[in-house]
Amino acid sequence: MEKFYESMYQLIVETSTKLPKDVRRAILKAKMKENAGTRAAMSLATISENIKMADDNVSPICQDTGLPTFKIKVPVGANQLQMKEDIKRAIAKATKNGKLRPNSVDSLTGENSGDNLGFGTPVIKFEQWENDYIDARLILKGGGCENKNIQYSLPCELAGLGKAGRDLDGIRKCILHSVYQAQGQGCSAGFIGVGIGGDRTSGYELAKEQLYRTVDDVNPNTDLQKLEEYIVEKANHLGIGTMGFGGEATLLGCKVGVINRIPASFFVSVAYNCWAYRRLGVNIEAASGKIQNWLYQDGEMPNLNETDATDEAAATLSREVVLEAPITEEKIRDLKVGDVVHINGMMYTGRDAIHKYLSDNEAPVDLNGQIIYHCGPVMLKDEDGQWHVMAAGPTTSIREEPYQGDIMKKFGIRAVIGKGGMGPKTLKALNEHGGVYLNAIGGAAQYYADCIKSVEGVDLMQFGIPEAMWHLKVEGFTAVVTMDSHGNSLHADVDQSSLEKLSQFKEPVFS
Repeated sequence: MEKFYESMYQLIVETSTKLPKDVRRAILKAKMKENAGTRAAMSLATISENIKMADDNVSPICQDTGLPTFKIKVPVGANQLQMKEDIKRAIAKATKNGKLRPNSVDSLTGENSGDNLGFGTPVIKFEQWENDYIDARLILKGGGCENKNIQYSLPCELAGLGKAGRDLDGIRKCILHSVYQAQGQGCSAGFIGVGIGGDRTSGYELAKEQLYRTVDDVNPNTDLQKLEEYIVEKANHLGIGTMGFGGEATLLGCKVGVINRIPASFFVSVAYNCWAYRRLGVNIEAASGKIQNWLYQDGEMPNLNETDATDEAAATLSREVVLEAPITEEKIRDLKVGDVVHINGMMYTGRDAIHKYLSDNEAPVDLNGQIIYHCGPVMLKDEDGQWHVMAAGPTTSIREEPYQGDIMKKFGIRAVIGKGGMGPKTLKALNEHGGVYLNAIGGAAQYYADCIKSVEGVDLMQFGIPEAMWHLKVEGFTAVVTMDSHGNSLHADVDQSSLEKLSQFKEPVFS
Protein backbone atom coordinates (compact mmCIF):
# COMPACT_ATOMS: atom_id res chain seq x y z
CA MET A 1 0.00 0.00 0.00
CA GLU A 2 2.76 2.41 -0.97
CA LYS A 3 0.23 4.98 -2.22
CA PHE A 4 -2.05 5.01 0.85
CA TYR A 5 -0.20 7.83 2.64
CA GLU A 6 -0.36 10.03 -0.45
CA SER A 7 -4.05 9.20 -0.92
CA MET A 8 -4.84 10.21 2.65
CA TYR A 9 -2.99 13.49 2.21
CA GLN A 10 -5.04 14.23 -0.91
CA LEU A 11 -8.25 13.41 0.96
CA ILE A 12 -7.35 15.77 3.80
CA VAL A 13 -6.45 18.66 1.48
CA GLU A 14 -9.56 18.26 -0.67
CA THR A 15 -11.85 17.99 2.35
CA SER A 16 -10.43 21.15 3.90
CA THR A 17 -10.42 23.26 0.76
CA LYS A 18 -13.23 22.08 -1.56
CA LEU A 19 -16.87 21.99 -0.49
CA PRO A 20 -18.77 18.95 -1.89
CA LYS A 21 -21.19 19.44 -4.79
CA ASP A 22 -24.29 18.46 -2.79
CA VAL A 23 -23.49 21.07 -0.13
CA ARG A 24 -22.93 23.75 -2.79
CA ARG A 25 -26.31 22.94 -4.33
CA ALA A 26 -27.99 23.34 -0.93
CA ILE A 27 -26.32 26.73 -0.43
CA LEU A 28 -27.36 27.89 -3.90
CA LYS A 29 -30.95 26.84 -3.17
CA ALA A 30 -30.85 28.94 0.02
CA LYS A 31 -29.48 31.94 -1.89
CA MET A 32 -32.29 31.76 -4.42
CA LYS A 33 -34.90 31.89 -1.65
CA GLU A 34 -33.34 34.74 0.32
CA ASN A 35 -34.65 38.29 0.10
CA ALA A 36 -32.27 40.57 -1.80
CA GLY A 37 -30.57 43.40 0.04
CA THR A 38 -30.81 41.84 3.51
CA ARG A 39 -28.06 40.96 5.98
CA ALA A 40 -28.78 37.29 5.23
CA ALA A 41 -28.32 37.87 1.49
CA MET A 42 -25.03 39.67 2.14
CA SER A 43 -23.90 36.75 4.31
CA LEU A 44 -24.74 34.15 1.66
CA ALA A 45 -22.97 36.21 -0.99
CA THR A 46 -19.89 36.39 1.24
CA ILE A 47 -20.07 32.64 1.86
CA SER A 48 -20.25 32.00 -1.89
CA GLU A 49 -17.26 34.21 -2.56
CA ASN A 50 -15.36 32.49 0.24
CA ILE A 51 -16.01 29.05 -1.28
CA LYS A 52 -14.62 30.24 -4.64
CA MET A 53 -11.55 31.77 -2.97
CA ALA A 54 -10.86 28.50 -1.13
CA ASP A 55 -11.07 26.68 -4.46
CA ASP A 56 -8.71 29.11 -6.14
CA ASN A 57 -6.22 29.33 -3.26
CA VAL A 58 -6.39 25.64 -2.28
CA SER A 59 -6.70 26.91 1.28
CA PRO A 60 -9.05 26.03 4.17
CA ILE A 61 -12.67 27.04 3.62
CA CYS A 62 -12.89 27.75 7.35
CA GLN A 63 -9.92 28.29 9.67
CA ASP A 64 -11.38 25.87 12.23
CA THR A 65 -10.64 22.50 10.68
CA GLY A 66 -11.95 20.77 13.78
CA LEU A 67 -10.96 17.35 15.01
CA PRO A 68 -10.39 15.25 11.85
CA THR A 69 -12.63 12.18 11.99
CA PHE A 70 -12.02 9.26 9.62
CA LYS A 71 -14.48 6.45 8.93
CA ILE A 72 -12.73 3.65 7.07
CA LYS A 73 -14.08 0.32 5.78
CA VAL A 74 -11.37 -2.21 4.96
CA PRO A 75 -11.18 -5.75 3.55
CA VAL A 76 -10.52 -8.55 5.98
CA GLY A 77 -6.79 -8.79 6.66
CA ALA A 78 -5.93 -5.16 5.89
CA ASN A 79 -3.10 -3.77 8.02
CA GLN A 80 -4.97 -1.22 10.10
CA LEU A 81 -1.92 -0.39 12.22
CA GLN A 82 0.07 0.74 9.18
CA MET A 83 -2.93 2.63 7.80
CA LYS A 84 -3.28 4.49 11.07
CA GLU A 85 0.37 5.54 11.00
CA ASP A 86 0.05 6.72 7.39
CA ILE A 87 -3.02 8.78 8.31
CA LYS A 88 -1.16 10.41 11.19
CA ARG A 89 1.77 11.29 8.91
CA ALA A 90 -0.64 12.77 6.38
CA ILE A 91 -2.35 14.83 9.10
CA ALA A 92 1.01 16.22 10.29
CA LYS A 93 2.02 17.11 6.73
CA ALA A 94 -1.30 18.83 5.99
CA THR A 95 -0.93 20.84 9.20
CA LYS A 96 2.62 21.87 8.34
CA ASN A 97 1.46 22.97 4.87
CA GLY A 98 -1.37 25.13 6.22
CA LYS A 99 -4.23 22.90 5.06
CA LEU A 100 -5.26 22.17 8.67
CA ARG A 101 -5.07 24.39 11.74
CA PRO A 102 -3.14 22.87 14.66
CA ASN A 103 -6.10 21.95 16.87
CA SER A 104 -4.86 19.17 19.15
CA VAL A 105 -4.55 20.55 22.69
CA ASP A 106 -3.65 18.70 25.91
CA SER A 107 -6.82 18.83 27.98
CA LEU A 108 -4.94 19.28 31.27
CA THR A 109 -2.01 21.54 30.39
CA GLY A 110 -3.52 23.40 27.43
CA GLU A 111 -0.37 22.73 25.39
CA ASN A 112 -0.90 22.59 21.63
CA SER A 113 0.94 19.70 19.94
CA GLY A 114 1.39 21.84 16.82
CA ASP A 115 0.77 18.99 14.36
CA ASN A 116 -2.81 17.87 15.15
CA LEU A 117 -1.50 14.66 16.73
CA GLY A 118 -2.01 13.58 20.31
CA PHE A 119 -3.97 11.20 22.50
CA GLY A 120 -7.30 10.72 20.73
CA THR A 121 -6.46 12.87 17.70
CA PRO A 122 -7.18 12.34 14.92
CA VAL A 123 -10.22 10.10 15.34
CA ILE A 124 -9.93 6.98 13.16
CA LYS A 125 -12.74 4.40 13.11
CA PHE A 126 -12.15 1.15 11.23
CA GLU A 127 -14.77 -1.35 10.11
CA GLN A 128 -14.20 -4.57 8.19
CA TRP A 129 -16.37 -5.50 5.22
CA GLU A 130 -16.49 -8.14 2.47
CA ASN A 131 -15.51 -5.87 -0.44
CA ASP A 132 -11.97 -5.98 -1.86
CA TYR A 133 -11.36 -2.21 -1.72
CA ILE A 134 -11.09 0.46 0.99
CA ASP A 135 -13.79 3.07 1.57
CA ALA A 136 -12.25 6.06 3.41
CA ARG A 137 -14.30 9.09 4.49
CA LEU A 138 -13.30 12.20 6.40
CA ILE A 139 -15.30 14.91 8.12
CA LEU A 140 -13.86 18.19 9.45
CA LYS A 141 -16.36 19.61 11.94
CA GLY A 142 -15.34 22.85 13.62
CA GLY A 143 -15.73 23.70 17.28
CA GLY A 144 -18.41 26.35 16.74
CA CYS A 145 -20.90 23.82 15.42
CA GLU A 146 -19.58 20.98 17.60
CA ASN A 147 -20.46 23.07 20.66
CA LYS A 148 -24.09 23.26 19.48
CA ASN A 149 -24.52 19.47 19.50
CA ILE A 150 -27.22 18.54 21.96
CA GLN A 151 -28.71 15.40 23.49
CA TYR A 152 -32.23 15.02 24.89
CA SER A 153 -33.49 12.39 27.32
CA LEU A 154 -37.19 11.73 26.79
CA PRO A 155 -39.60 12.56 28.26
CA CYS A 156 -38.59 16.19 28.76
CA GLU A 157 -39.97 19.73 28.81
CA LEU A 158 -38.84 22.04 26.00
CA ALA A 159 -39.01 25.82 25.79
CA GLY A 160 -41.73 26.87 23.36
CA LEU A 161 -42.83 23.29 22.68
CA GLY A 162 -43.90 21.90 26.03
CA LYS A 163 -43.68 18.21 26.87
CA ALA A 164 -41.85 15.86 24.52
CA GLY A 165 -42.83 12.24 25.06
CA ARG A 166 -41.28 8.94 24.05
CA ASP A 167 -42.73 8.83 20.56
CA LEU A 168 -42.17 10.19 17.07
CA ASP A 169 -43.81 13.48 17.97
CA GLY A 170 -41.54 13.91 20.97
CA ILE A 171 -38.57 13.24 18.70
CA ARG A 172 -39.91 15.88 16.30
CA LYS A 173 -40.02 18.46 19.08
CA CYS A 174 -36.47 17.69 20.19
CA ILE A 175 -35.08 18.14 16.68
CA LEU A 176 -36.90 21.45 16.15
CA HIS A 177 -35.65 22.65 19.53
CA SER A 178 -32.08 21.70 18.59
CA VAL A 179 -32.24 24.07 15.62
CA TYR A 180 -33.70 26.86 17.76
CA GLN A 181 -31.04 26.55 20.46
CA ALA A 182 -28.20 26.71 17.93
CA GLN A 183 -29.30 30.17 16.72
CA GLY A 184 -26.44 31.71 14.71
CA GLN A 185 -23.68 30.34 16.91
CA GLY A 186 -23.18 27.23 14.79
CA CYS A 187 -22.73 29.27 11.58
CA SER A 188 -26.22 28.79 10.20
CA ALA A 189 -27.62 27.98 7.78
CA GLY A 190 -26.54 24.50 8.81
CA PHE A 191 -27.14 20.78 8.59
CA ILE A 192 -28.04 18.30 11.33
CA GLY A 193 -27.53 14.60 11.86
CA VAL A 194 -29.92 12.96 14.33
CA GLY A 195 -29.52 9.71 16.22
CA ILE A 196 -32.58 8.13 17.85
CA GLY A 197 -31.96 5.54 20.55
CA GLY A 198 -28.81 3.86 21.80
CA ASP A 199 -27.03 5.04 24.91
CA ARG A 200 -25.42 8.47 25.36
CA THR A 201 -22.29 7.46 23.47
CA SER A 202 -23.77 5.40 20.63
CA GLY A 203 -26.55 7.98 20.17
CA TYR A 204 -24.05 10.75 19.46
CA GLU A 205 -22.01 8.43 17.22
CA LEU A 206 -25.15 7.62 15.22
CA ALA A 207 -25.98 11.32 14.92
CA LYS A 208 -22.55 12.20 13.54
CA GLU A 209 -22.66 9.16 11.24
CA GLN A 210 -25.74 10.69 9.54
CA LEU A 211 -23.53 13.58 8.41
CA TYR A 212 -21.71 11.18 6.08
CA ARG A 213 -24.93 10.84 4.05
CA THR A 214 -25.51 13.02 1.00
CA VAL A 215 -27.75 16.05 1.35
CA ASP A 216 -30.18 14.87 -1.35
CA ASP A 217 -30.46 11.17 -0.50
CA VAL A 218 -33.78 9.61 0.53
CA ASN A 219 -34.17 7.82 3.87
CA PRO A 220 -35.32 4.22 3.26
CA ASN A 221 -37.46 4.41 6.41
CA THR A 222 -40.70 6.13 5.33
CA ASP A 223 -41.41 7.59 8.79
CA LEU A 224 -37.91 9.04 9.04
CA GLN A 225 -38.10 10.36 5.47
CA LYS A 226 -41.25 12.30 6.36
CA LEU A 227 -39.63 13.52 9.58
CA GLU A 228 -36.54 14.78 7.74
CA GLU A 229 -38.64 16.67 5.21
CA TYR A 230 -40.84 18.15 7.92
CA ILE A 231 -37.89 19.37 9.99
CA VAL A 232 -36.20 21.15 7.08
CA GLU A 233 -39.45 22.85 6.07
CA LYS A 234 -40.52 23.97 9.54
CA ALA A 235 -37.05 24.93 10.79
CA ASN A 236 -36.88 27.47 7.98
CA HIS A 237 -40.01 29.12 9.38
CA LEU A 238 -38.20 30.03 12.60
CA GLY A 239 -36.62 33.12 11.03
CA ILE A 240 -33.17 32.58 12.56
CA GLY A 241 -31.51 32.84 9.17
CA THR A 242 -27.93 32.85 7.99
CA MET A 243 -25.53 33.75 10.82
CA GLY A 244 -28.56 34.31 13.05
CA PHE A 245 -29.25 37.62 11.27
CA GLY A 246 -32.84 36.62 10.50
CA GLY A 247 -33.96 35.38 7.10
CA GLU A 248 -35.39 32.52 5.10
CA ALA A 249 -32.58 29.93 5.37
CA THR A 250 -31.90 28.41 8.80
CA LEU A 251 -31.50 24.69 8.03
CA LEU A 252 -30.19 23.20 4.79
CA GLY A 253 -30.49 19.51 5.57
CA CYS A 254 -31.62 16.97 8.17
CA LYS A 255 -30.65 13.28 8.29
CA VAL A 256 -32.07 10.88 10.88
CA GLY A 257 -31.01 7.38 11.91
CA VAL A 258 -32.40 5.00 14.54
CA ILE A 259 -30.98 2.14 16.64
CA ASN A 260 -32.41 0.11 19.50
CA ARG A 261 -32.28 1.29 23.11
CA ILE A 262 -32.87 -0.12 26.58
CA PRO A 263 -36.29 0.41 28.21
CA ALA A 264 -35.03 2.90 30.79
CA SER A 265 -33.39 5.27 28.30
CA PHE A 266 -34.69 7.20 25.32
CA PHE A 267 -32.09 9.56 23.85
CA VAL A 268 -32.39 11.89 20.88
CA SER A 269 -28.91 13.07 19.91
CA VAL A 270 -28.26 15.89 17.44
CA ALA A 271 -24.97 16.64 15.69
CA TYR A 272 -25.08 20.17 14.30
CA ASN A 273 -22.89 21.09 11.32
CA CYS A 274 -22.26 24.59 9.96
CA TRP A 275 -22.71 25.62 6.32
CA ALA A 276 -19.01 24.75 5.79
CA TYR A 277 -20.01 21.09 5.67
CA ARG A 278 -16.64 19.53 4.93
CA ARG A 279 -16.81 15.83 4.32
CA LEU A 280 -15.45 13.83 1.41
CA GLY A 281 -14.52 10.25 0.68
CA VAL A 282 -12.56 8.01 -1.64
CA ASN A 283 -12.52 4.41 -2.75
CA ILE A 284 -8.98 3.03 -2.62
CA GLU A 285 -7.36 0.03 -4.22
CA ALA A 286 -6.44 -2.31 -1.36
CA ALA A 287 -3.19 -3.58 -2.87
CA SER A 288 -1.60 -0.27 -3.88
CA GLY A 289 -3.43 2.31 -1.72
CA LYS A 290 -4.17 4.36 -4.86
CA ILE A 291 -7.41 6.35 -5.16
CA GLN A 292 -9.87 4.68 -7.55
CA ASN A 293 -12.62 7.30 -7.39
CA TRP A 294 -13.95 10.19 -5.29
CA LEU A 295 -17.24 10.11 -3.41
CA TYR A 296 -19.81 12.93 -2.97
CA GLN A 297 -19.10 14.12 -6.53
CA ASP A 298 -22.36 13.17 -8.22
CA GLY A 299 -24.50 15.75 -9.98
CA GLU A 300 -23.77 19.21 -11.30
CA MET A 301 -21.29 21.68 -9.87
CA PRO A 302 -23.31 24.88 -9.31
CA ASN A 303 -21.91 28.35 -9.85
CA LEU A 304 -22.61 30.01 -6.52
CA ASN A 305 -21.53 33.45 -7.74
CA GLU A 306 -23.62 33.75 -10.87
CA THR A 307 -26.57 35.55 -9.26
CA ASP A 308 -25.01 38.37 -7.26
CA ALA A 309 -21.93 39.84 -5.64
CA THR A 310 -21.29 40.78 -2.04
CA ASP A 311 -21.37 44.51 -2.76
CA GLU A 312 -24.64 44.24 -4.66
CA ALA A 313 -26.25 42.18 -1.89
CA ALA A 314 -25.25 44.79 0.67
CA ALA A 315 -26.45 47.73 -1.40
CA THR A 316 -29.77 48.22 0.36
CA LEU A 317 -28.62 47.50 3.88
CA SER A 318 -28.41 50.10 6.63
CA ARG A 319 -25.80 52.81 6.50
CA GLU A 320 -22.15 51.91 6.10
CA VAL A 321 -19.44 53.24 8.40
CA VAL A 322 -15.65 53.14 8.18
CA LEU A 323 -13.74 52.48 11.41
CA GLU A 324 -10.04 52.79 12.13
CA ALA A 325 -8.45 52.36 15.55
CA PRO A 326 -7.95 54.02 17.92
CA ILE A 327 -11.70 54.57 18.03
CA THR A 328 -13.31 57.20 20.26
CA GLU A 329 -16.29 56.56 22.50
CA GLU A 330 -18.20 59.19 20.53
CA LYS A 331 -17.71 57.24 17.32
CA ILE A 332 -18.89 54.05 19.00
CA ARG A 333 -21.97 55.68 20.52
CA ASP A 334 -22.98 56.76 17.02
CA LEU A 335 -23.20 53.16 15.80
CA LYS A 336 -26.53 51.31 15.82
CA VAL A 337 -27.57 47.69 15.34
CA GLY A 338 -27.74 46.99 11.63
CA ASP A 339 -24.94 49.31 10.57
CA VAL A 340 -22.39 47.76 8.22
CA VAL A 341 -18.83 48.51 9.33
CA HIS A 342 -15.71 48.51 7.15
CA ILE A 343 -12.50 48.39 9.19
CA ASN A 344 -9.10 49.68 8.09
CA GLY A 345 -5.88 49.68 10.12
CA MET A 346 -4.98 47.53 13.10
CA MET A 347 -6.83 44.86 15.03
CA TYR A 348 -5.67 42.19 17.49
CA THR A 349 -6.84 38.59 17.77
CA GLY A 350 -7.95 37.22 21.10
CA ARG A 351 -9.60 33.89 21.88
CA ASP A 352 -10.11 31.81 25.03
CA ALA A 353 -6.53 31.76 26.30
CA ILE A 354 -6.01 35.49 25.64
CA HIS A 355 -9.18 36.49 27.47
CA LYS A 356 -8.23 34.40 30.49
CA TYR A 357 -4.70 35.87 30.39
CA LEU A 358 -5.93 39.48 30.12
CA SER A 359 -8.27 39.02 33.06
CA ASP A 360 -5.23 38.35 35.30
CA ASN A 361 -2.40 40.23 33.57
CA GLU A 362 -1.53 43.41 31.73
CA ALA A 363 -1.86 43.48 27.95
CA PRO A 364 1.31 43.10 25.84
CA VAL A 365 0.15 46.07 23.70
CA ASP A 366 -1.86 49.26 24.30
CA LEU A 367 -5.47 48.23 23.65
CA ASN A 368 -7.07 51.61 24.41
CA GLY A 369 -9.52 52.39 21.59
CA GLN A 370 -8.58 49.17 19.80
CA ILE A 371 -10.44 46.25 18.24
CA ILE A 372 -10.26 42.63 19.41
CA TYR A 373 -11.01 39.93 16.85
CA HIS A 374 -12.26 36.57 18.14
CA CYS A 375 -10.20 34.53 15.70
CA GLY A 376 -7.80 31.59 15.70
CA PRO A 377 -6.14 31.86 12.27
CA VAL A 378 -4.23 29.37 10.20
CA MET A 379 -0.71 30.84 9.90
CA LEU A 380 2.42 29.87 7.98
CA LYS A 381 5.92 31.30 8.37
CA ASP A 382 8.04 31.72 5.24
CA GLU A 383 11.78 31.11 5.00
CA ASP A 384 12.44 34.77 5.80
CA GLY A 385 10.59 34.44 9.11
CA GLN A 386 7.52 36.43 8.00
CA TRP A 387 4.10 35.16 9.04
CA HIS A 388 1.32 34.85 6.46
CA VAL A 389 -2.41 34.40 7.11
CA MET A 390 -3.83 31.33 5.36
CA ALA A 391 -7.35 31.46 6.86
CA ALA A 392 -8.90 33.84 9.38
CA GLY A 393 -12.65 33.69 9.97
CA PRO A 394 -14.31 34.49 13.32
CA THR A 395 -14.75 32.04 16.17
CA THR A 396 -17.87 31.73 18.33
CA SER A 397 -17.92 34.65 20.77
CA ILE A 398 -20.17 33.39 23.55
CA ARG A 399 -17.27 31.48 25.12
CA GLU A 400 -15.75 34.83 26.09
CA GLU A 401 -18.89 36.04 27.88
CA PRO A 402 -17.41 35.60 31.40
CA TYR A 403 -14.48 37.90 30.52
CA GLN A 404 -15.44 40.26 27.70
CA GLY A 405 -17.14 43.15 29.48
CA ASP A 406 -14.53 43.38 32.24
CA ILE A 407 -11.64 43.25 29.76
CA MET A 408 -13.14 45.98 27.59
CA LYS A 409 -13.43 48.27 30.60
CA LYS A 410 -10.01 47.37 31.96
CA PHE A 411 -8.11 48.11 28.73
CA GLY A 412 -10.38 50.61 26.98
CA ILE A 413 -11.25 48.28 24.09
CA ARG A 414 -14.00 49.80 21.95
CA ALA A 415 -15.02 46.99 19.59
CA VAL A 416 -14.98 43.22 19.48
CA ILE A 417 -15.54 41.11 16.38
CA GLY A 418 -16.78 37.54 16.40
CA LYS A 419 -19.75 35.46 15.41
CA GLY A 420 -22.98 34.36 17.04
CA GLY A 421 -23.31 37.26 19.48
CA MET A 422 -22.75 37.55 23.20
CA GLY A 423 -24.89 37.62 26.33
CA PRO A 424 -26.40 40.11 28.79
CA LYS A 425 -23.19 40.71 30.75
CA THR A 426 -21.37 41.90 27.66
CA LEU A 427 -24.38 43.89 26.45
CA LYS A 428 -24.50 45.74 29.76
CA ALA A 429 -20.78 46.48 29.57
CA LEU A 430 -21.13 47.82 26.01
CA ASN A 431 -23.75 50.25 27.29
CA GLU A 432 -21.78 51.36 30.35
CA HIS A 433 -18.37 51.57 28.70
CA GLY A 434 -19.24 52.63 25.18
CA GLY A 435 -18.47 49.54 23.14
CA VAL A 436 -19.87 47.62 20.21
CA TYR A 437 -20.05 44.00 19.06
CA LEU A 438 -19.49 43.33 15.37
CA ASN A 439 -20.64 40.08 13.79
CA ALA A 440 -18.41 38.78 10.99
CA ILE A 441 -19.51 35.99 8.66
CA GLY A 442 -18.70 32.66 10.27
CA GLY A 443 -16.62 30.27 8.19
CA ALA A 444 -15.57 32.94 5.66
CA ALA A 445 -11.91 32.29 6.37
CA GLN A 446 -10.59 33.09 2.89
CA TYR A 447 -12.71 36.20 2.49
CA TYR A 448 -11.35 37.70 5.70
CA ALA A 449 -7.79 36.47 5.14
CA ASP A 450 -7.84 38.51 1.94
CA CYS A 451 -8.71 41.61 4.01
CA ILE A 452 -5.59 41.12 6.15
CA LYS A 453 -2.76 42.91 4.38
CA SER A 454 0.05 42.13 6.80
CA VAL A 455 0.99 40.52 10.10
CA GLU A 456 2.67 43.25 12.18
CA GLY A 457 3.58 41.08 15.14
CA VAL A 458 2.49 38.40 17.58
CA ASP A 459 2.41 38.03 21.36
CA LEU A 460 1.76 35.16 23.77
CA MET A 461 2.82 32.39 21.39
CA GLN A 462 3.11 30.07 24.36
CA PHE A 463 -0.62 29.47 23.88
CA GLY A 464 -0.12 28.10 20.36
CA ILE A 465 -0.91 29.56 16.94
CA PRO A 466 -4.75 29.60 17.24
CA GLU A 467 -4.67 31.18 20.72
CA ALA A 468 -1.84 33.71 20.32
CA MET A 469 -2.45 37.46 20.00
CA TRP A 470 -1.79 38.36 16.37
CA HIS A 471 -1.31 41.99 15.32
CA LEU A 472 -3.09 42.35 11.98
CA LYS A 473 -3.27 45.26 9.56
CA VAL A 474 -6.53 45.07 7.62
CA GLU A 475 -8.30 46.85 4.80
CA GLY A 476 -12.01 46.72 4.02
CA PHE A 477 -12.78 44.19 6.77
CA THR A 478 -16.60 44.06 6.76
CA ALA A 479 -18.87 43.15 9.68
CA VAL A 480 -22.34 44.03 10.96
CA VAL A 481 -23.19 45.81 14.22
CA THR A 482 -25.38 43.34 16.09
CA MET A 483 -24.94 44.67 19.68
CA ASP A 484 -24.58 48.39 20.25
CA SER A 485 -23.84 50.74 23.14
CA HIS A 486 -27.52 51.58 23.62
CA GLY A 487 -28.62 48.18 24.95
CA ASN A 488 -29.78 46.77 21.61
CA SER A 489 -28.97 43.19 20.56
CA LEU A 490 -30.05 41.65 17.27
CA HIS A 491 -29.19 38.24 18.74
CA ALA A 492 -31.59 38.67 21.65
CA ASP A 493 -34.29 39.90 19.28
CA VAL A 494 -33.92 36.94 16.91
CA ASP A 495 -33.83 34.51 19.85
CA GLN A 496 -37.11 35.91 21.18
CA SER A 497 -38.88 36.00 17.81
CA SER A 498 -37.73 32.48 16.88
CA LEU A 499 -38.94 31.17 20.25
CA GLU A 500 -42.37 32.64 19.54
CA LYS A 501 -42.39 30.99 16.11
CA LEU A 502 -41.22 27.70 17.61
CA SER A 503 -44.35 27.62 19.78
CA GLN A 504 -46.46 27.33 16.61
CA PHE A 505 -45.26 23.75 16.33
CA LYS A 506 -46.35 22.68 19.81
CA GLU A 507 -49.34 20.62 18.74
CA PRO A 508 -48.89 16.94 17.72
CA VAL A 509 -48.10 16.19 14.08
CA PHE A 510 -47.09 12.52 14.00
CA SER A 511 -49.36 9.99 15.69
